[in-house]
Order: sequence, then structure tokens, then C-alpha cells
Amino acid sequence: MENWGVMPKKKSMRRKPRLGKNLHSTWSPLCEGDIVDLVAPGFAPKLLEIRAARNYIRSLGLRPRLPQDLVGNDVLCSNSDEKRFSFLKQALLDRKSKAIWCLRGGYGANRLLPYLQELKAPDHAKVVVGYSDVTSLHLFLNQVWKWNTLHGPLLDRFARGEGRPRDEKELLDCLFGVKTRLEYRELRPLNKLAAGRGQLGGSITGGNLTTWVSAIGTPWAGQAKGRILFFEDIGEQARKVDRMLVQIQQSGGFQGVKAVILGDFVGGAESNGSFQWKKVLRRFAEESNFPVFHRFPLGHGQKQRPLPFGPKAVLRKG
Repeated sequence: MENWGVMPKKKSMRRKPRLGKNLHSTWSPLCEGDIVDLVAPGFAPKLLEIRAARNYIRSLGLRPRLPQDLVGNDVLCSNSDEKRFSFLKQALLDRKSKAIWCLRGGYGANRLLPYLQELKAPDHAKVVVGYSDVTSLHLFLNQVWKWNTLHGPLLDRFARGEGRPRDEKELLDCLFGVKTRLEYRELRPLNKLAAGRGQLGGSITGGNLTTWVSAIGTPWAGQAKGRILFFEDIGEQARKVDRMLVQIQQSGGFQGVKAVILGDFVGGAESNGSFQWKKVLRRFAEESNFPVFHRFPLGHGQKQRPLPFGPKAVLRKG
């Protein structure tokens, strides 16, 4: 379980928003020798990345497991829908493994959700790690199976040696049970409702904005009521970001939301090189009747701190 907190104001100084969480999860911490399933529900990782990922998991004292035919022939994804689902099903249902770490994002996880809907949720939850396209799996597992999951770096990032050491350490501390509480002090208010005093609570959900919006109208569409929403994205220009936020609003997707937290929005330059999505996000915040925060160091940027989805959180404002 996690708590997000923004420190209260003092007369002498204004403290910055903070988010903190106590990690009480549906999954058990990893131990040396545990099996970790490596899956590729979206795009295909390169062979060198697969080898490096396997070696990385071994360096942690864990045992990596992945099928020899993980990557096959498909027009978009790492393998056919049937193959990818078969691999994911084994990883989810097998009691021998303790965690599932996604190798790569991209696109394709949403194509597996109708298959997952036919499965009965096992009584042995395990942690699933990933972000970006893995948002589809987070949505399904959080809302349908009631599992807590971990929004965090994809395995290919660490396998290539590109992750920030502090982010890697924090993630591993969460996985191995060293950390039982997370705090995020980087939040900044983006509208008046976020700048005021007070405290609010609710579980955190969200992820990649594009992927979240693509689930609207499905049985596993994201539910905001009583929750704190987190969004990030990459390569989306202002009009597309605005279109997605408007779609959520017009479909009732923000009804009952406690707050919205905006993470990294990377790329998305207009033809003249400007980044107009910044103005779009500010207008969204100003027009919203709920607190909106930004500058959260999660997403496709350099900073990728882990963020548990599912556990309740406390956000202290002001």
C-alpha cells in the first residue's frame, strides 16, 4: 500500500506536494532463487536484449524463465496473439514463479485481454512489472482480478544499462521487500484545487494516456471514481493529447476522481519545433473541478521511479 503526500503550508515557507505510500500488496516479496517470468506482450525485444535481460535477472540471484520461441512471426507484435497469450497465461497461473517482468512495451497487450477475460483469477497473486503498453495489463489485473501491480521500468531498459541507478535500486527494494513505504516529493500543483490545504486518499491507477483511452468502452475500461489517476505519454502532439483528455471527460471518465497526476510527456513537438501540449495540460488543469498535479518523475523520460497500482494512497495538499 502506498501513500502520496503533499506537505502542509507553514507561515514561513511553502512546502512542495508529496506523495507517499505504504506497500501492503497482494503479492509477496521476492527471495533469492525465485523464478521470474520474462514476457513480451507487445513488441518484440531484440535477441541481444533477451540475453542481457536473462543475465541481469541472474545477477539479482533470481532465476529467469522464458520460452525458447518467445519471438516469432507477426505483423506487429513479438508473436501471434495465441502464442503471446499462451506465454502470459503460463506466467500468470504457474505457482512456481513469483513475478512477471515485461521485456518491452510498444503495442499489442490489449489484444490479449479478451483471452484473459476467459481465465479464472488464480488465488496466488504475483507482481507484474512494466509500463507504457503494459498499461493494458495493469488495467485488467487491477480491476478484474483485483491484483496490485507495479508501474515500473521495462526489463530491456536495465538490460541495456540505461536505467538510473537510484530508480533501479528503489524498484529492486520494492520487489525484494526492503522498502515498505514510498514517498514522492516532486509533485507540483497545476491548478488552484491542487494548491489548497487538505488531504485526500484513494488507490492509484492509470499509466500511458493513449493506452488508457483505448480501453474506454471495454469491460476493463479504467474506473476513476474514488481514485487518483496518473497519466504519462510519449510522442503525442498537443491536439492528440487534448483529444484524449476530452474523450475521457466526455465519456464520464473523470467522474468521482480524487485527483489527476501528470507524469512525463516526452516528445510530441509540433512542426515548428514547439511543444504546445504543455499549454494543453495547463488548460486541462484550469478547467477541471478536481486537483491536478504535475512534474511527476514517471513515464518515458529519464526518471522512472516505481509506482504501485492498487494500494491505497494519501495525498497531502498545500
